[in-house]
Amino acid sequence: MLPTILDLSSLRAAYKSGLTPLDLIEEVIARRAASKDPAIFIAATPEEDLRSQARDLMARAPEPNSLPLWGIPFAVKDNIDAAGLPTTAACPAFAYDPTVDSTVVARLKAAGALVIGKTNLDQFATGLNGTRSPYGAPRSVFDPAYVSGGSSSGSAVAVASGLATFALGTDTAGSGRVPAAFNNLVGIKPTPGLVPNVGVVPACRSVDVVTVFATTVGDGVAIRKVMEGYDAADPFSRQAVPATLPAAGLRIGVLESTEREFFGNRDVETLYDAAIERAKSLGATIVPFDYAPFRQAAELLYNGPWVAERLAAVKDFLTSNADDFDPTVRTIIEGAKAYDAVAAFEGKYKLEALRQKTKTEWKKVDILLLPTAPTTYTVEEMLADPIVKNGHFGRYTNFVNLYDYAAIAIPAGFGRNGLPGGVTLIGPTFTDDALAPFADAMHRALRAGMGKDKTAPLPEASRVAPLDDGFVPIVVVGAHLTGMPLNHELTGPGGYRLKTCRTAADYRLFVLPNTVPPKPGLIREPGFDGNGLEVEVWALPPAAFGNFVQKIPGPLGIGKVTLEDGSSVSGFLCEAHAVTGAEEVTALGGWRAYVRAKNASATV
Repeated sequence: MLPTILDLSSLRAAYKSGLTPLDLIEEVIARRAASKDPAIFIAATPEEDLRSQARDLMARAPEPNSLPLWGIPFAVKDNIDAAGLPTTAACPAFAYDPTVDSTVVARLKAAGALVIGKTNLDQFATGLNGTRSPYGAPRSVFDPAYVSGGSSSGSAVAVASGLATFALGTDTAGSGRVPAAFNNLVGIKPTPGLVPNVGVVPACRSVDVVTVFATTVGDGVAIRKVMEGYDAADPFSRQAVPATLPAAGLRIGVLESTEREFFGNRDVETLYDAAIERAKSLGATIVPFDYAPFRQAAELLYNGPWVAERLAAVKDFLTSNADDFDPTVRTIIEGAKAYDAVAAFEGKYKLEALRQKTKTEWKKVDILLLPTAPTTYTVEEMLADPIVKNGHFGRYTNFVNLYDYAAIAIPAGFGRNGLPGGVTLIGPTFTDDALAPFADAMHRALRAGMGKDKTAPLPEASRVAPLDDGFVPIVVVGAHLTGMPLNHELTGPGGYRLKTCRTAADYRLFVLPNTVPPKPGLIREPGFDGNGLEVEVWALPPAAFGNFVQKIPGPLGIGKVTLEDGSSVSGFLCEAHAVTGAEEVTALGGWRAYVRAKNASATV
């Protein structure tokens, strides 16, 4: 039986165990039919077409998981072309039938992914709330009274409700991030130009970005990597020059008290504070920064000449079909008529002046940590005040594409009303890969689950490993674990924790006698059928690794430790003779559990 949330690793494991893409498609069909939100899709892929996709994939690549996204179901925001399904941009009179896929959809299909339908959006991608569509308003998966976020509304709800593994959105002002926050998802917003926009109906062509909604950072990054790459047919496409971030000790910029605005939503503010503390616990240095030059740039996107780009995208259609526009969308786009070429240049000058001011702030920090959206509203509240309340959602998102930044939105937990909040990690141009390890670590540490499943554990297989920085990984078992007496021997020379995991099943753990502080002995016994032991994998600078190994006392030494995922990493092992007669603690599952048990017995 498939889990509620169709993350990549769960589906790959199911395929490895005998599930077929046809089986999966039947499940998707059943889930679509059972969905209680009729506004998710504008055009669902017909059932027989879904089955044909699955059969074609099995004929083209019969071996399970033989393609990067073999048999993975995904949804497409309906301003992105997918051949065989109409593109409407949530305006029926604008609809056309594309004969070829957009670049991103073509790349995903080639990787084995299956299109399950075109999703709803704020018309012409104008809005952050999800109510501006003649096809209805998708709702939060946690409370149907509340907005789903937009403009990529249907895409977020499709993933969060378990209909798709991932979905494509677009992001101009936050449309690939705000719906992620409102539906407990990850939103991957690439640096502008990293992912091609060929076959995408533009909102603001110069800053638009195709985004990914996923349930984990690892899934989202893997999908983004399939889509990315230069496309000469897109005038804004660029060859990426990956930027780096410190592997440890990140300086993270957070809001000063004078720049905090949550519009009365204390729950979201509390979640933001908790995320800051979690970042600190992961080794980050927290640095308040001046948000003013970022906020002032954000105001330009809707209250400046960039609105004219929205008119440029649909000016001919607006001339002939003005009455076919959503009234709020029409008001916003027609507002562009107030700007002329002089205003456009003046806006550009103001943006560059603000960019100069941001450079002072970037000298203080490596990345920013901001609330994704400062509050949320019910559909009724949004419809009563659609422009002002929509503007609240973009307070911490609108500037990001104007400044050419990368961003990853992650879940941050739930408020007292059961609604989720989110935070976004923002980095300089082309830090897309460099942001991912810390974003993933934050998501795991905040324990918010995935989509509508608030308690779902994040799969270990989707964990994002730090980028190769030349550090040497080492498995630690006992006194060097986080919080244990010798952990300083790892942190002192600049080491950092990569992950907590388990060994393969055939390892045993003993308490070595006469050791101070107490130390364990880990040995491997082929044929032993255990449950594996909890360990940590750390990374050390090469010189520190050499010094560290030289100081290891016998009977301990360094050898290859096989982990539960089959990988082998250098780590602490013990000579077998040294555990003769020693207390075995294998059944406790690890050294930390042994220490807890020992301390508990000492207090009785």
